[in-house]
Amino acid sequence: MGSSNSMQMKIFKIRTLKSNEKYGIACKDLKELKQKGCKKFQLPLSATRVCLYDDGTEVSDQYLKRIPDNTELVLLREGETWQGCITDIDRFLNAFYKKQTDIVEAAKKLLSDENAPQRQKMLVDFIHNLNENIMAESREEDKPWFEGIELRFKNKSSYMRYTCESRIRSYMKEVERYSIDPVAKDEYKRIAEIMCSELKAIKYNGSYFDRMEQKTNRLCTSEGWFSCQGAFDIDACTLRHSINPYSNRESRVLFSTWNLDHIIEKKRSIVPCLAKAIKERNGREINWPYFFNLLFTTENLKLVHIACHKKTSHNLSCDCSMIYRKRKKHKNSPQIM
Repeated sequence: MGSSNSMQMKIFKIRTLKSNEKYGIACKDLKELKQKGCKKFQLPLSATRVCLYDDGTEVSDQYLKRIPDNTELVLLREGETWQGCITDIDRFLNAFYKKQTDIVEAAKKLLSDENAPQRQKMLVDFIHNLNENIMAESREEDKPWFEGIELRFKNKSSYMRYTCESRIRSYMKEVERYSIDPVAKDEYKRIAEIMCSELKAIKYNGSYFDRMEQKTNRLCTSEGWFSCQGAFDIDACTLRHSINPYSNRESRVLFSTWNLDHIIEKKRSIVPCLAKAIKERNGREINWPYFFNLLFTTENLKLVHIACHKKTSHNLSCDCSMIYRKRKKHKNSPQIM
């Protein structure tokens, strides 16, 4: 029997740093992709790396299994880097400004200083989506986008909302399935039911991925652009990762690899802390809204590109002062001197 980690045969579009020619290559893993790609372009196999064409993210064997068919990849030899599609940008500029050489030269200068990588990324995103039907919303307006999606979804926003709801529901399932001490089981179940009811009331925060929602309730622009918020231990993404899953099917599928990452970790910290607090409460009331916000809201969730998702331990813990509700003082309570 084959390994459970083996990948079914997939097809990718592959090119090199200095060539505009692209070839479709079928492979079952990264090793086979490199072998076939190097043979096709007559490159040395040793030290060859594979990156995403869109943003330069280096592709690992595990990541290759998660990206969709026909994703465009770049083969890099030792010493080569991929920060943006300079050739495509140059072609784009010349197509629009053939007679305005001063504008072309000015644009090239913008792409040559210390901020060039960020500017390149913005232009690449723009070029990549020039011919996409981003603002189309219904299935009739953009049938290719809905390929593989159940017919019950009539527009893009409803499907994107559903994908977010599914992620939040999975977090709730992990809470419900946590192994709890029998002494605390009933109280734990009661609090889990309260949280579940609260999630249903706010529709599992599906608004985070819905571009039709109010600005304060979503994580994207009104056009559907999402930006990586960076790893748990930094304020912002230094690589300026962005994506618009509303633009085309490939981007929609690729967006599924982005993570809604818990800053204070769900499995290692939040749920165990909740279980311990219930077991040791000794008559005190659990501050369930505190745990709820850490588990299911952007108070503790960050949208992160897979390349910025750190899988190491965050070494962060819950705030002990927030675990239990503070008892209200009665007006007639005697003051302790």
